[in-house]
Amino acid sequence: MPPAPADAEPGPPRPAQLSCDVLVVGAGPAGSSAAYWLADAGYDVLVVEKKHLPREKTCGDGLTPRSVRQLTDMGLADVLAGQHRYDGLRALAYGKELYLRWPEHPEFGRHGYVVTRHDLDEIVASHAEKAGATLWQGAEAVAPLVAGDGCAEGRRIGGAVVRDTARNTATEVSADYVVVADGANSRFGRALGAARDKSLPLGMAIRGYFRSPRHDEPWIESHLDIRSKSGNVIPGYGWIFPLGDGRVNVGVGVLSTFDGWKELNTTKLMDAFVAYAPSSWRLGPDTACGPPTGGRLPMGLSVGPHAGADYLLVGDAAGSVNPFNGEGIAYGYETGRIAAATIGEAFASSDAARLCSYDARLEETYGIYYKVASASMRALGNPKLLHAFVATGMYSRTIMEWVLRIMSNLVRPDELGPAEAAYEVLAWLAARGA
Repeated sequence: MPPAPADAEPGPPRPAQLSCDVLVVGAGPAGSSAAYWLADAGYDVLVVEKKHLPREKTCGDGLTPRSVRQLTDMGLADVLAGQHRYDGLRALAYGKELYLRWPEHPEFGRHGYVVTRHDLDEIVASHAEKAGATLWQGAEAVAPLVAGDGCAEGRRIGGAVVRDTARNTATEVSADYVVVADGANSRFGRALGAARDKSLPLGMAIRGYFRSPRHDEPWIESHLDIRSKSGNVIPGYGWIFPLGDGRVNVGVGVLSTFDGWKELNTTKLMDAFVAYAPSSWRLGPDTACGPPTGGRLPMGLSVGPHAGADYLLVGDAAGSVNPFNGEGIAYGYETGRIAAATIGEAFASSDAARLCSYDARLEETYGIYYKVASASMRALGNPKLLHAFVATGMYSRTIMEWVLRIMSNLVRPDELGPAEAAYEVLAWLAARGA
């Protein structure tokens, strides 16, 4: 694995002041998506990324059909074709094993890819550059250009003060609009008054890379019965995702929906999962490519407000991760695209108030679904209910196919099958606060 250029050579000195149409803070999936769509529409876009690409990022690296759709729409289908493709999910729990193909859907394909974020983020950020965006690496947005809590006071922030991390110099970047896309720990978002709704689920994940003879399998593997140190099954799952390059991505993800989650040691949970995984993967200290890394993931659009007078929060900075399965990449690409469309309308109408429609768009796209997901995960925080749900489901391929369709947000809009009917019931209950 090539090392990330943490100490990359600094580029030419940056000006003390700069103006652009849109400043994008962060070059991950959400930021690069917003930058691509805005630049492709002809706007002057500056993306600032604190680190240097390529760089490591804690992630499962799995691209679902939703991610594939967004990347294909950006014109990256040929690039994806050279990556490791997989056809579906191998689910394991309580001694049972099921192979589940991605469900059919009129808007998405039936395959995904596994691509490290080390490679993927550079690919998409470079693609945004080719579309016309400017990318500053080693550049951290440290404060809004206009002092004060823009969200609370309803005032414009005007851009940001951007620090050159190599030279420790600053540029005042003025922008008509700002897209906040600096991840789950969004410092810039917090500076604007954004905060997490603690009533919604929080995810915790840890992952590492291992060399494995099964590195090129066409299935990603999910273990649905991971256990705490006391032996109880806990809300979450363990994964093994083949990369096709001699390595597999191995990790565990859990939710804050069960008693004792604050005391959970994810490193020990990871060690237990590696020891528990099927021996055919050859996982162990001797095949590890390095120490695992982890972090927390806000879910269900739990971080907000999502819109200010002249800025929008996207991706992990908005807490857009799917509570059902911990998927964040697709929702980064999607919310970045939604933000770009919203800003485009604001430019076209010369009316910054159009940014108010961003929340309505998020609600229309994800509102009920995330309510269903959050409510479901809270219910499954009960160990007995979780055990009954997973153990029963693993005896029925049909039930698990329905579960996969719902949890991967691939419910069909054009027909009412069993999974769609089940989801409609859950949505009805969630809408009424059940």
